[in-house]
Amino acid sequence: MNETLKNTMLFGIIALLIIYVGFVQSWNSALLIVAMGLISSIMALGVNLQWGFAGLFNVGVMGFVALGGLAAVLIGMPPTEGAMLAGGWNVVGALLLGAGTVFAAIILAKTLAKGWLRNLAVIAMLVIGFFVFRGLLDPAVELVEEINPAQTGYLGGLGLPVLLAWPVGGLFAAAAAWIIGKTALGLRSDYLAIATLGIAEIIIAILKNEDWLTRGVKNVIGVPRPVPYEIDLQNSATFVERAASFGFDPVEGSTLWVKVLYILLFAAVLIILMWLSQRALHSPWGRMLRAIRDNEVAAEAMGKDVTARHLQVFILGSAICGIAGAMMTTMDSQLTPGTYQPLRFTFLIWVMVIVGGSGNNLGAVLGGFLIWFLWVQVEPMGLWLMNLVTSGMAEGSALKAHLLESAAHMRLLTMGLVLILVLRFSPRGLIPEK
Repeated sequence: MNETLKNTMLFGIIALLIIYVGFVQSWNSALLIVAMGLISSIMALGVNLQWGFAGLFNVGVMGFVALGGLAAVLIGMPPTEGAMLAGGWNVVGALLLGAGTVFAAIILAKTLAKGWLRNLAVIAMLVIGFFVFRGLLDPAVELVEEINPAQTGYLGGLGLPVLLAWPVGGLFAAAAAWIIGKTALGLRSDYLAIATLGIAEIIIAILKNEDWLTRGVKNVIGVPRPVPYEIDLQNSATFVERAASFGFDPVEGSTLWVKVLYILLFAAVLIILMWLSQRALHSPWGRMLRAIRDNEVAAEAMGKDVTARHLQVFILGSAICGIAGAMMTTMDSQLTPGTYQPLRFTFLIWVMVIVGGSGNNLGAVLGGFLIWFLWVQVEPMGLWLMNLVTSGMAEGSALKAHLLESAAHMRLLTMGLVLILVLRFSPRGLIPEK
C-alpha cells in the first residue's frame, strides 16, 4: 500500500472515532479528546526527539511536564499582596545563597589539589552553607505561608500574559535537562534513566511540599487563560445571540467555543514544532544523531562529540515536554501537583512513541492521538462490554459485581494489549522510521 495513503487512512480512522464520540456521547468530549491529543502529541514529539533520534532513555518525562505547569503559575498568576515584603525577598536571598554555596564548592574543588584537605574544605563549605541557607529560608517561608493560607499562602507569580509561560516552561525543563545531562550523559545509558526518574520524583516532591512556591497539595486554581472564560461568554449578549443562531444554548456554546480556541492554539504550536522537528531530522545534525544512535563507537571514531550531541537533543526534547506541560496547566486553569503520576506522564507517553513509530515524527503524533483516545474511551467502552456480558446474570451476583468493578481496570489491560500487538505485528510502530 502507498505510504501516504496508509498514513492518511490511519489518521482518518482516528478522526472517525472522535466524530463517533461526538455523536454518541457529546461534542464537548470529542473536542476535549482533540485538545488533549494535541498536547499528548507534543509530549510524544519531545520523547521521540530523544529516543527516536538519539536513543536516549528518558523515564522522567513527568518531571519536565510538571516544570511546565510550574511556569504557568509563576508567569501567569498575580503576585500575592504583601508576600514579598513579608518574607519573599529573604526566600530569594536564601535561594541565591544556596546556589552560590554549590558554585563556590565546585570552584573550591577545582582549585585545591586532590587530597583529604580538599575534601574536608568542600564538605565544610557545603555543611555551613546548608545551615545558613536553612536559617534564612525557613523563617521567611513561614511568614509567606501565613498570608491568607486558605486562598494564597504562597508568593504568587509575575502577573504576565500566560502565553509567555509556554516558552518559559520549555526553558525550565531545558535547565533541568542540562543539569541531568551534564551529570549522567557521559555515563552508561541506564544511569540516565535512573537520573531522570530520580529528578522527576524530586520535582514532584518539591511541588507537593513547598507551599510558598506552589501551595503544595492545596493546589493553585484560577490560572489565567489565553482564551475567554465560559462564564464571561455566557454573560455576553452578543455571544449568546450568536450561539442561539447555531442552535446552542449559552452553556454548551461557550464550552465548545473555548475548546475550539484551545485546539487552534495547540494545533499552531504542534505544527511549528513538527516543522522544526522535520527540518532537524533531515538536516546534517539529525543524520549525525541517528548515526550516533546506531553506532556510538563508529561515530566517535569519526570525530563526533557524542556526549555534546546527546546533551543537545536531550535538552531540546525536554524543553518540548515542558512546553506541553505549561499548555496543559493553562487549559486546566489549575496546578494540581498530586495528579502528576508516572503512569500518565511517563509510561503513557512512551507507549505513544512506541505504538506510533519510534524515530518518525508523524508516528509520534499518530500515537499521541490514538493512545489518548483509547486512554479516555476504553473505560466507558469496558463498562458497556461488562454490562453486556453480565446482562443475563442474576442481580446481586458476586461475579457480576466483580466484572462490573473490573471495568475500571480496562485502561491498563488495553494499553498492554495494544503494546503487545504492535510489537508483535509492527515492531517499528504504525508509521515506521524511514
